[in-house]
Amino acid sequence: METQPGVRTLVVVALSALALPGFSAVVKPRDDVPYPYVAEDYYPAPHGGWVGGWSESYAKAQALVEEMTLVEKTNITAGTGFYMGSAPRLGFPNLCLQDGAHGVRLVDNVTAFPPGITAGATWDKDLTYQRAVALGKEFRGKGANVYLGPTVGPIGRKPRGGRNWEGFGADPVLQGKLGAVTVKGVQEQGVIATIKHLVGNEQEMYRMYNSIMPGYSANIGMKWHRTVDDRTMHELYLWPFGDAVKAGVGSVMTAYNAVNGSASSQNSYLINGLLKDELGFQGFVMSDWLSHISGVASAIAGLDMDMPGDTQIPFFGTSFWMYELTRSALNGSVPMDRINDMATRIVAAWYQMGQDQDFPEPNFSSNTFDATGSLYPAALLSPSGVVNQFVNVQDGHYLTARQVAQDAITMLKNDDDLLPLDVDQPLKIFGTGAHTNPDGPNACTDRSCNKGTLGMGWGSQTVEYPYLDSPIDAIDGRAGDVEYYNTDSFPSVDTPTDDDVAIVFISSDAGENSYTVEGNHGDRDADGLKAWHNGDELVQAAADKYSNVVVVAHTVGPLTLEDWIDLPSVKAVLFAHLPGQEAGESLANILFGDVSPSGHLPYTIPASEDDYLGYFDLAGMDFLDFGQIQDTYAEELYIDYRFLNLENTKPRYAFGHGLSYAEFELGNATIDTVAHISSEYPDTRPGKEDTPVYSSEPPGAEEVVKPDNFDAIWRYLYSWLDDEADAEAAIADGESSEYPYPDGYSEVQTAAPRAGGGEDGNPDLWEAIYAVSVQVTNVGASGYSGRSVVQAYLQYPDGIDYETPMIQLRDFAKTGTLGPGETETVELELTRRDLSVWDVVVQDWKMFPDRGYKVWIGEASDNLGLVCLTAYGTCDEGEESPVRLLNEDAGTALQIHRHLEHMNLGIPEASQARDATTNRSAPGPSGQEDTPAHLEDNRKEPARRKVLLLPTDPPTDSFQAIATVDSIPVEPHRHVSSHHNYVTDIRPRPTHLDNEQPGVRGSWITSAIRAAAHYGGELQVEEEKTVWVREQDEDGEGEEDDQAKDGEGEEEVGC
Repeated sequence: METQPGVRTLVVVALSALALPGFSAVVKPRDDVPYPYVAEDYYPAPHGGWVGGWSESYAKAQALVEEMTLVEKTNITAGTGFYMGSAPRLGFPNLCLQDGAHGVRLVDNVTAFPPGITAGATWDKDLTYQRAVALGKEFRGKGANVYLGPTVGPIGRKPRGGRNWEGFGADPVLQGKLGAVTVKGVQEQGVIATIKHLVGNEQEMYRMYNSIMPGYSANIGMKWHRTVDDRTMHELYLWPFGDAVKAGVGSVMTAYNAVNGSASSQNSYLINGLLKDELGFQGFVMSDWLSHISGVASAIAGLDMDMPGDTQIPFFGTSFWMYELTRSALNGSVPMDRINDMATRIVAAWYQMGQDQDFPEPNFSSNTFDATGSLYPAALLSPSGVVNQFVNVQDGHYLTARQVAQDAITMLKNDDDLLPLDVDQPLKIFGTGAHTNPDGPNACTDRSCNKGTLGMGWGSQTVEYPYLDSPIDAIDGRAGDVEYYNTDSFPSVDTPTDDDVAIVFISSDAGENSYTVEGNHGDRDADGLKAWHNGDELVQAAADKYSNVVVVAHTVGPLTLEDWIDLPSVKAVLFAHLPGQEAGESLANILFGDVSPSGHLPYTIPASEDDYLGYFDLAGMDFLDFGQIQDTYAEELYIDYRFLNLENTKPRYAFGHGLSYAEFELGNATIDTVAHISSEYPDTRPGKEDTPVYSSEPPGAEEVVKPDNFDAIWRYLYSWLDDEADAEAAIADGESSEYPYPDGYSEVQTAAPRAGGGEDGNPDLWEAIYAVSVQVTNVGASGYSGRSVVQAYLQYPDGIDYETPMIQLRDFAKTGTLGPGETETVELELTRRDLSVWDVVVQDWKMFPDRGYKVWIGEASDNLGLVCLTAYGTCDEGEESPVRLLNEDAGTALQIHRHLEHMNLGIPEASQARDATTNRSAPGPSGQEDTPAHLEDNRKEPARRKVLLLPTDPPTDSFQAIATVDSIPVEPHRHVSSHHNYVTDIRPRPTHLDNEQPGVRGSWITSAIRAAAHYGGELQVEEEKTVWVREQDEDGEGEEDDQAKDGEGEEEVGC
């Protein structure tokens, strides 16, 4: 922990902040941030108020802030528990900030809505918006000014990640679109929404900075370098935050972890550069609770609000800001200009939501359910008074909650049409997950146990259940013959009959690192992707006795199902996700056919966790080695379905998969050009409007001293200084330049990024380019009504100099309920941003107007039966999608391991890239600026070479899986790759070749299997799934290479 000039720090050893899980499941730390991931500086902080939609609010905010004293300005920039400071002299209240993302936390008489992952499984923008409206009404009804949600980070990079369930799914577009409608729905009720956590909070363990070790560093890449760039940041992790900014979100919360070696709460490039300047964010940026680790560095890096105000150990009356920020203004270590902007951003957001007009005061306490309690809960000792008025804000919101829970239920399989069940069918129910916790649904603080029906994960985003409608109660209320075994071990007394149907409940839980539950430290580090409480064994035992088994999973994320999914008696599987309070009726409606299931997976269910090849393992530490853990995002754009498609690994159930009792047919698709584009890049960004201007002179000493007659609460945080001598000393320090700005700071404003210009960047990015129309018909074979989810995935043009995932989700829509024979037309659109890649050299979004895109349309990422061709303006049926073609022959599946050599991390051999102890690519030297010797030849003019993929049998004339590589040299240990065509265009992986083309990238091996199958060949796949290549002679006749055939050749491209 570093102490900045002008800021006093109390250092306390906090062993409780450390998580020390089983070390065998984690990866070793690397102390130094791998070069060139080190974060850049971006100063000074851009002013807010330059976007037109905020002009009126900023004008009002300027008028109010101009009247504030320095102490009032610094007071409203830091918290006191769940409240921030106030300026009561001017009528500005202490705003109430409240968790959580799916309901008002730690209070009574509220609705426990289904969490974000369940809303994501609905794939329903309108319903998610209705959920947000209800959330906003409940927060407002309780007097909470700020809704600390929604969550779009973590995005779900790591399937075991503890807080994935708070977000909407493992894709930036799914997260972004549902996050944006949540922001709109909440803020239309006058409540400030908070998009979080910026950025890289993809696991819980080791996220926190403390006096022993720093939080882990998420090394994503935020600048251009010839081997590392910022495409991944822009196209994946920052994407949903941009959607929220476009929706007008009022506040952003930073993450606990570091990004590229710099703590998120003081990362100037992340906050000043990407968020405030490029994305044009106009609201205020707050720290997550106790993630604030410095005073000056965070202020000038763009942080606007410190929550909860304390240093990392609360109740000591110490703060990095408050009185220290006042002192920093006097001694010049934080410019007055920055403090004025901080205060103005907070006040402007308050005006923007209309909270100056009849917004209710808080009528609850987060610290007690009693009527009376602490009036100053952020103080160690506090007087008591009435704090709870028990206002019931539930209204009829249970109906919305039930609708979300019901429409999210995802049917993975339904062999022999076992579902829906008849109410007269005898049912045997197994598993404690069918019933509520016997100690009560709220028995465990912050739901930090997995007992009974799992309706939400654990941690700060939990809600007190007003009730929990259990599945067994709902089933028992429908069916006439039900026996329930409230155990997770199969009972020996059970004697099935031929007519019995067994319903088995299983679960998997996760949450925040503040609790350890059954050996899991927030993340699912102990149980992995397996069902808890012997769930797999329970299913197997039931399947051994019963001919018809239904499995119901309440889970925070994907589970591996291979132990039982193919058992013939396991006929149906329902993922009910996390249903919140409405777990019972929502499920019964599906089980008994009142409603057809319409949920679709918001993530992929892999056949095995090993299919991710260790890229998404939890990063960790060696015993008592407290260096910063480096978590390098080597996979770049490839997470979840993108990664498995890259590796040609067939999942058990694909991203977007979901079955219905109804049967749908998609057809009559059209694609229309809405805007004709000729330029690769957006038009020149619009200029910034004028922003508020204040006096930059700090006040005199007398203005900042605590009044003589003020009765202070012990260890409560105030922004006054204790006495005039203290203030005079600070002023003297400023006059003598005692405290210079930190290294890298500049008062010269960094040039505005060309990709900016509005909320979420250049307004051109949001221009619709193509409109797609699809007719969805319930063909009526089953006689059931239902709803279809139409998903549109983009395939980038062949031959572009950018490596892109095979397909990427770009839009989706859910139909209304369609009866048999009914048809609905669904409209989708693609914007310039959807069609662009991030150009790492130009630092702008680039599309390819003279090239043809493919838009694949279907009901899952592996079930895309329609394709629209932008080059011709036509849509076709019957063409197999690249995903389906790749997965047709599992016997030739290629596992392409990605190496870190191109990142200068010194991986000498593919075989050394991974080992059993670390299960992670090893680090190399940091701080290198020159091109490493082993890459030096890449900078020369490449020779013309031919590369041949060896088939099992000698190649025939008709097998042409050969490509000529003109512009990119083949290197040892590079992957062979291809475009999405039958004849492979094989390119190796060197990322940046020279200064003229630093963004050139080869694509990956995505169609080699199709080429082999199409031309009658078969790829040679070694037992360890190694693919070999060899050079051909100029005459095209390759020299026989028995060594290569034996798996000992020199040119290895897969490991």
